[in-house]
Order: sequence, then structure tokens, then C-alpha cells
Amino acid sequence: MIIAVDFDGTCVDHRYPDIGATAPSAVKVMKALVDKGNQLILWTMRSGDELEESLRWFAIHDIQLYGAQTNPTQAAWTASPKCYAHVYIDDAAFGAPVIHPEGFSRPCIDWRIVHAVLVKGRASAAALLDAD
Repeated sequence: MIIAVDFDGTCVDHRYPDIGATAPSAVKVMKALVDKGNQLILWTMRSGDELEESLRWFAIHDIQLYGAQTNPTQAAWTASPKCYAHVYIDDAAFGAPVIHPEGFSRPCIDWRIVHAVLVKGRASAAALLDAD
């Protein structure tokens, strides 16, 4: 599966243009997604130096990216600037599972639910919430 992942508010606390604290479980879950054969694409509003800083964040955390800002194969079949993926993980997406960790400026993705649904294959996030 190809998964487009936002950066600010998803992987890290939303402190743009700075890079905030890492969202709880983000690194562990993204590594698990890659280990299961998924391909991650960084899909962010960052550009220039700020984009390079976010790419370094992935490198520092040893999270393999398939692409940045676009799916590397899509130029062969479309000229659309929209990044093609099967799933989009973004704190601003309708219905995105979010939490508000203490000290964070805004809510961020709840990676426990992402893990339950995309890594463990539970039918819904409700299964995780019922288990808690």
C-alpha cells in the first residue's frame, strides 16, 4: 500500500517553521508500516529548506521514504500535481484520529489507532478503543 503522510501535526507537533516534538508512537508505527511492505510518501506543505529539514527528520529516525511530495511513478501516467496514494494520513483530514498530548500546540495524529488499523489490520479504530 502507498501511504501519503503529512508532517506538521502528523509526525511532529505543529511548530512550523520549526520542527516540533515527535508525535507519540509516530516513529514506531511508520517503521512498522514500512516493515510490512508499505511505501511512505512525505506529503507536506513544507518546501525549500523546511522540506529538507523534514526529510532529514525521516533520515535521523531511519524511516525509509518512497517519495517526497509526489509518488515517483505517477509522472508516467498523469500530469496531476496531486500525490497518488492509497491512504492519506493528515491531522487536518476529516475523521482523522487525533490526540492532544500535553505540551503540544495542537492535536496530532493518534498513531496507536493508525497502528491498529493499518499494521494489525483491525477492522476499525473502534476495536482499539473498545480494548482500552
